[in-house]
Amino acid sequence: METVWINQTAAAPLAAKDFAAGDMMIAQALAAAAQGDSSAYFDLGVAYSTGSHGVDCDLIEAHKWFNLAAVAGHEDAAACRAEVSDDMTASEIAEAQRRARQWLSASMRKAA
Repeated sequence: METVWINQTAAAPLAAKDFAAGDMMIAQALAAAAQGDSSAYFDLGVAYSTGSHGVDCDLIEAHKWFNLAAVAGHEDAAACRAEVSDDMTASEIAEAQRRARQWLSASMRKAA
């Protein structure tokens, strides 16, 4: 039987590059979210709802960010929040809402 070797060094830089790009997107979105950017809130909701850009799928965080985006007037956020809610318990939704209020409270203190 012949042994087939897989060249892992060719794949590794691509995976590292993709992970770094995901980290950068999240860092940029968090910085923009700290400035109240509704598109950044929405982008974070998408990342957490899909488990993309280097973050794990976390429906509580996704709901939080979609909620913040909806409150800030993002056009698609309320529908995405409702879709995520379908897969959450009442206590998870309550936790997401608590986190959204906490984010807003912290943002208000920084602005003052």
